[in-house]
Amino acid sequence: MITSVYGKSLADWTSLFPLLTPILAGEAVSWFNPQIAPLGEALNDIALSADDVRQASARLQRFAPFLAQAFPEVAASDGIIESELVSVPAFAEALRARYDIAAPVRLLLKKDSHLPISGSVKARGGIYEVLYHAEQLAIRHGLLSEHDDYRRLAEAPCQALLRAHKIAVGSTGNLGLSIGIAGARLGFATTVHMSADARQWKKDKLRAAGVTVIEYTGDYGQAVEQGREQAQADPRCHFIDDENSTTLFLGYAVAGERLKAQFAEQNIVVDAEHPLFVYLPCGVGGGPGGIAFGLKLAFGDHVHCLFAEPTASPCMLMGVYTGLHDGLSVQDFGISNRTAADGLAVGRPSGFVGRSMQRMLDGFYTVTDAELFALLQLLDRTEHLRLEPSALAGAPGFARVLREQQGYAHRLGLHDGIAQGATHLIWATGGGMVPEAEMAGYLNHPDHP
Repeated sequence: MITSVYGKSLADWTSLFPLLTPILAGEAVSWFNPQIAPLGEALNDIALSADDVRQASARLQRFAPFLAQAFPEVAASDGIIESELVSVPAFAEALRARYDIAAPVRLLLKKDSHLPISGSVKARGGIYEVLYHAEQLAIRHGLLSEHDDYRRLAEAPCQALLRAHKIAVGSTGNLGLSIGIAGARLGFATTVHMSADARQWKKDKLRAAGVTVIEYTGDYGQAVEQGREQAQADPRCHFIDDENSTTLFLGYAVAGERLKAQFAEQNIVVDAEHPLFVYLPCGVGGGPGGIAFGLKLAFGDHVHCLFAEPTASPCMLMGVYTGLHDGLSVQDFGISNRTAADGLAVGRPSGFVGRSMQRMLDGFYTVTDAELFALLQLLDRTEHLRLEPSALAGAPGFARVLREQQGYAHRLGLHDGIAQGATHLIWATGGGMVPEAEMAGYLNHPDHP
């Protein structure tokens, strides 16, 4: 039985931070961030800019011809890796009934769950960092310039260079799948260090793609630590660090301008009278942090981003709430970090994301595994859309916002009329590549209310 943490008793912690009482009891909670600030102020917290995101976008455009050639999955989109934005009205109605929400809700879903190549949100940042590393290597060795046709990377000189180098990453599953598939396809010797939470089918798929998979009995933190340590001993190995990589972060951030273009195509207005609320499942924080950064650059103070985590892995919520950030591990407080939402099974948050984004994030909430399975099954019944459990963490978001009692709506100036003009967006983060047998297990899982 844990009685003290970091030199304080649990009683002292819960006295200082009352929300820890239900968090430590495994209850689903919501917390609306009192530190939220106007974008102009909040940008002072992060050493990245809109120009950095523009450069990332331009890099992806340069790579598009190569991607279209190397990956048949994106040939039809001319090498652009992007997902659909869809309306889910039947799911919205079912959620309104489930959560007893009276007012109609405009609910959309961003299908990063079905991104090409690796079938999850990690196809954004993960593949981007692999491409970035390949580009930098080729430029440094005089084999490529930014003005060249990037299909040169598929030619013998560049391939010989890439095959002589290695990429490694630590992952609970989806980031490893993304980097492993892309890294191996480009020619890198690729190693993925997988935590105990990773699903077996993801390990099998990686091995079938020629990736070395090293398995650990511990959690995400152990996989990352061991992967980083082994990579540091090899000067030809590039370690992709989900906790601290600004390259990964910028790859995710490109999503903001792309979503803005999709909104324009669908005539969806985002302004003071029509705010946008986005619900992002969160593990270590790199993916949702980068996307939220891109969204804030695209929509300014009219977009409101909330992170969703499992009740067993509320690391980012606890890190920002207490101010400890990556100085905190949920296990140190006696929380298990064991969840069916394998992509979110992270005990220690990214300090880079927590500190950089803490004044841009409107709030955080947690969801039980039982609720994730119930929502997964509900989405399948209402919209015939199948996601993995992690990806459903965004689904309760609008109900948490509309039913909040912490003064959040008042701080935003959200009277009923504006609330009715809002658009709510679930960011679906994974599920498109889940094997049928695995999905059948999710759909028939008994652990739901």
